[in-house]
Amino acid sequence: MDRQRALVRLANKLRAALAADDWQALAAINVSMATALPAMAGQAPWSPAEQAALATLQALHLQAAGRCDAAVADMSKRLHDMQTNKEGWIAYALSNDSTDPGTPA
Repeated sequence: MDRQRALVRLANKLRAALAADDWQALAAINVSMATALPAMAGQAPWSPAEQAALATLQALHLQAAGRCDAAVADMSKRLHDMQTNKEGWIAYALSNDSTDPGTPA
């Protein structure tokens, strides 16, 4: 398979994974890129069409990295909020645990 087609195929997979927020696919594509791109680069200089396909792939990869960074920041905030409110959640759970909602008080 020629390099341009391989780059376009990687870009299409990356675009689809981004659209679906498919974190497992993004991770797999990232591994594929990490192994395929150095091998491709070692074959010969990039043609203008290959450079264009590579630039598209790079832009999508940067978009994916930004999406991952945003997800990490969101998860960090959620974990921080959970830690901050842990005592309140425990108190709420303990106060609600003493009466079973299925039995009359």
